[in-house]
Amino acid sequence: MRGFITGAGGRGPNTALRVFTAVLHKENDLYVAECPEVGTVSQGQTIEEAVANLQEATELYLEEFPLGDVSRPWVTTFEAHCA
Repeated sequence: MRGFITGAGGRGPNTALRVFTAVLHKENDLYVAECPEVGTVSQGQTIEEAVANLQEATELYLEEFPLGDVSRPWVTTFEAHCA
């Protein structure tokens, strides 16, 4: 299967390692991280902490709600006029 790595180094014998997207933004003194493929969100004092917390939240979520084969999101930028 494309996008999966199985075997040694996983969390258990039946786990697969998948790569997900983390989208981050800063709110006041915290970094907020969101995984668009799964819908999980977490936060942290640093970018590294926010991503680590997002990884943990995503793994816990996926233990209860396994994810099928999903495509990677497209991320782009755009311009908008604002007041």
